[in-house]
Amino acid sequence: MTRIGRMFENLKREGRKGFIAYLTAGDPSPDRTPALVEALVRGGADLIELGVPFSDPIADGPVIQRAGERALKAGTSLKVVLEIAAEIRRTSEVPLLLFTYLNPVMRYGLERLARDAAANGIDGCLLTDASVEEAHEYVGAMHRHGLDTVFLAAPTSTPRRLKLVAQYSTGFVYLVSRTGVTGERESLSAQVAPLVHAVRAVTDLPLAVGFGISKPEHVAELGGQVEAVVVGSAIVRCIERNLHNASLEIQLESLTRELKRGFGAHA
Repeated sequence: MTRIGRMFENLKREGRKGFIAYLTAGDPSPDRTPALVEALVRGGADLIELGVPFSDPIADGPVIQRAGERALKAGTSLKVVLEIAAEIRRTSEVPLLLFTYLNPVMRYGLERLARDAAANGIDGCLLTDASVEEAHEYVGAMHRHGLDTVFLAAPTSTPRRLKLVAQYSTGFVYLVSRTGVTGERESLSAQVAPLVHAVRAVTDLPLAVGFGISKPEHVAELGGQVEAVVVGSAIVRCIERNLHNASLEIQLESLTRELKRGFGAHA
């Protein structure tokens, strides 16, 4: 079992919900990322998604697109993200999920990535644009090296696709709260509850909801429905607003703590 699996077991035993924090690795620079991860963990993040910057991020909204551009300009590649993970792992046991697109993975090599990711302390991988119908080779490589494979389920997913997501996912299933790209929203989509119900029918894995969660009220609304929430754009925006601020880490820690407060009785 990976750190991800153990994290969800611990959360269940303690009666808590998980807070998953996404940030674009290498933004504003590769050497700054480990300290930002530490700040998120101090604020209460239970799992960190390390986003690999990519030049054509079709699922990302403008906030994360800009973060990717900054990270690429700072020299961040998939190899560098793995080095960042190794640096984080020197002082932390926080679960790490590699969040990337298929193109960088194919260029790097599936088997090579699985081997190097495991060696550098990564616990699992999520390919945002991977077709679950054609995921057998990818899943095989990751599982051979003890890594979890997390897949996305969306409101538009067909029953057949949901069954495949359940079949190939380990660790947890990531539910996309709505169609479209990432980004902060004023309110959550009405599509979340039916999606949770549909995925519960095909898997016993923990469920995490992401896309658009940016307020404690959103966290509170989801706390009774799923095992974890994922916050990305709100965190990346905080980094963007404080790029040249010496208190960036303090701001991130505070934001995480404030968002997590939404769990309330569900924490």
